[in-house]
Amino acid sequence: MRQGHCDRVSLICSRLYTSIAQKKVLPMGHPRRYGGKGSISMKNKVNSDHVFYRNPTKYYPTAQWGKGIYIYDNDGKRYIDGSGGAVVVSIGHGVPEIQQALSSQAGLISFTHGSQFTTEAAIRLAERLVGIAPSGLDRVYYLSGGSEAVETAVKMARQYQVDRGVPSKFKVISRWTSYHGNTLGALALSGHTGRRRYYQPLIQHTPHIAPAYCYRCPFNQQPDSCNLECADDLEKAILYEGPDSVSAFLVEPIVGATAGALVPKEGYFQRIREICDKYDILLIVDEVMTGIGRTGKYFCVEHWDVVPDMIVCAKGLASGYTPIYCVITKDKIRKAIMNGNGAFVHGHTYSQNPLSCAVALAVLDYIEKHDLVRRSAVMGEYFVNKLQGLLKHSIVGDVRGLGLFAGVELVKQKKTKEPFDPKQKINVLIGNRAFEKGLICYPGNGGADGVRGDHILLAPPFIITEEQADMIVTILDESIGEITQEHNLQPSDQRGH
Repeated sequence: MRQGHCDRVSLICSRLYTSIAQKKVLPMGHPRRYGGKGSISMKNKVNSDHVFYRNPTKYYPTAQWGKGIYIYDNDGKRYIDGSGGAVVVSIGHGVPEIQQALSSQAGLISFTHGSQFTTEAAIRLAERLVGIAPSGLDRVYYLSGGSEAVETAVKMARQYQVDRGVPSKFKVISRWTSYHGNTLGALALSGHTGRRRYYQPLIQHTPHIAPAYCYRCPFNQQPDSCNLECADDLEKAILYEGPDSVSAFLVEPIVGATAGALVPKEGYFQRIREICDKYDILLIVDEVMTGIGRTGKYFCVEHWDVVPDMIVCAKGLASGYTPIYCVITKDKIRKAIMNGNGAFVHGHTYSQNPLSCAVALAVLDYIEKHDLVRRSAVMGEYFVNKLQGLLKHSIVGDVRGLGLFAGVELVKQKKTKEPFDPKQKINVLIGNRAFEKGLICYPGNGGADGVRGDHILLAPPFIITEEQADMIVTILDESIGEITQEHNLQPSDQRGH
């Protein structure tokens, strides 16, 4: 009976996928494919349905289906998923193996509560994650959202300190120009003023330090001659707050959403690890964006041979096919809790969900089978090199990245690095123009000082080809050029040339 039911579920899913794949697609060169004449304008339109959208003043086309690096809307227009949504999609859309894993697990069991059962899928996924994580990280706690996972790590750190007999340690230090999530606890730890200001009365104060932002060094240093003052800022904050009160340091290995792929200087994370060890502080690395191959290694911290105490992971874990995140932690933390309170005083309804675990396992299988982590490294080098050509534009101040995780910073004055007035919304203008042309990217702001600063974040699926990477650069190049001209953004001495 169970096998028959499983076969029927698989057949239904297969027919559904086939019917979607056969939807009419506009041919190459059709004027609506890349937003040319005949495309549906998003200006002065809003969605009239009952969904409460993130931006009610914006019009959202209806995504109908996806395949590879492309998404197709219900008018047949094709979009290159140049940012993987919000740095989520790693293996591409419409992979049949993931569909099969989903239907197979659904034929067995779709939900169990973490306080009552474990499942084979959860056990196997944890074993797999421990196998690819840096040595010493050997326990996995499952979640279903990034903010949720960050707050779980913070609570885990706190209970660890209490249960090992150091209850005075409770503060978590993080960095300005960072992003760790939108729930109030994660938002408090984030360092993006624009996201925080509406909710400031509700946000608990937490200590922050300067970011590792080589293009806009907070200490007015140059990367080739600095002494890692940004790393030493952590030690100053610890001493100011009191080492006996600090529980953990939370950090993104590469800043994503708030500043556009800030890659730290070699030696930064080694120094951070030394400082945390010196003051008996846990190092929590937020790899929600960078984890599972995005930067050319399974985990970004591996680029610097650093082993944190916890890794928060990862949008790429299921490549968008299901919501699943996790905290991978050292066993000393689990043991302290087990020998203390006996149980982690925490939990969520969909933690350890077997359907999500099965999908994540299938994604990891696909990544390994097709050697996609290595491909991310190789294609990332090609892609970031191609993006350097955008520096010809007067408003492009910096291009940076690691693997298939890249950022383009936009400035009013290239020499002084002066940012645009945020009211101009330059990142949005360029992002919208690229979208009209059939490229999805991830515009952001606030990197310069929390409010000012514009950038475009790019994170295409690992399966991207050189030709497709070239197309992303071409469309972005056109979009930057057009917006520069239409809004007279060139420096005054270059206008009319």
